Amino acid sequence: MFQEFLNREFFQNRVADYLVFLIVLVAGIVIVTLFQRIVLARLKRWAKTTDWNIDEFIVDIVRKMLVPIAYYGVFFLAVNPLALPRILDRIIGVAGMVLVAFLSAQALIAVARFSIRSYIETAEKGSSRERALQGFMTLIRVVVWGLAAVLLLDNLGFRINTVIAGLGIGGIAVALAAQNILGDLFAYFTIMFDRPFEIGDFIIVGEYMGVVNHLGVKTTRIGSLGGEQIVMSNKDLTDSRVRNYKRMERRRVLFRLGVTYQTPFGKLKEIPEVIAGVIRGVEDTAFDRAHFFSYGDFSLVFEVVYYVMGNDYTRYMDIQQEINLGIHEEFEKRKIDFAYPTQTLYLSGAPQS
Repeated sequence: MFQEFLNREFFQNRVADYLVFLIVLVAGIVIVTLFQRIVLARLKRWAKTTDWNIDEFIVDIVRKMLVPIAYYGVFFLAVNPLALPRILDRIIGVAGMVLVAFLSAQALIAVARFSIRSYIETAEKGSSRERALQGFMTLIRVVVWGLAAVLLLDNLGFRINTVIAGLGIGGIAVALAAQNILGDLFAYFTIMFDRPFEIGDFIIVGEYMGVVNHLGVKTTRIGSLGGEQIVMSNKDLTDSRVRNYKRMERRRVLFRLGVTYQTPFGKLKEIPEVIAGVIRGVEDTAFDRAHFFSYGDFSLVFEVVYYVMGNDYTRYMDIQQEINLGIHEEFEKRKIDFAYPTQTLYLSGAPQS
């Protein structure tokens, strides 16, 4: 009696076949669930105790990407022995391909995002360049999803070769029409990997100067000293000579001052040492040299060179002011007069009659 029940057919399948389907499906779901809740949970706890990030990333990828595929695989194995209508069999196959394509694209994007973050943490040390790399991630997403869509349509039986050939011809036309955009895009990659400057750096490009506020795929925005925003194409930046003051470890300062021609010889010999003493007494400076440079039109010119440690412009101006005041004070003590533009007229007397 029970054997006859098992051999009864419903929709071209025996009752026994349906029971096997249920047993395989339930057993597979239980196995995958236990693997997820026990094995993956323990691996995740272990990954959090290590200093590496890659092990936690791998466990997360397995949980988010491979577990759904495992559930689909269990369902496919369970339903495979059954005789299903062609349309239903086709739906199951298409659903599997869509799932694999979707999860594969997600996995590739996750790997790219993890690689970029790891690069930032190691090479960039968490700098603001992470904001600029968001544009690069957008491009990766577009490429990955485009490839996934093409491969999926090809597996579904669509003629992709003709479409790709048409897109290739159209792509050449678009590339010719968008040369400037592509130039800016490649310049963006050059800036990203060659790193001539970063967000927050003070740069000078030609007659423009300011702090880099935003690095986009096509343009870079610079906040000028006047307050307005300067928008420059990336290609213009890579084609120009960029002076980056943020990376300046020390600033070389050269200035000249003049004293009057009436200054005695002995005091002229003292001036270099006086200037050197003033500069050495100021913090964050390194004295280089001070020399009697030349005979000017109305002054005896001394040339002074020193270094300011750091790249802060305000600090540099504070130091220059302190040095100027110190020199002025020392010159007053020694009664050394600074020169200023003067002109002396020599008049000859009237001829004797």
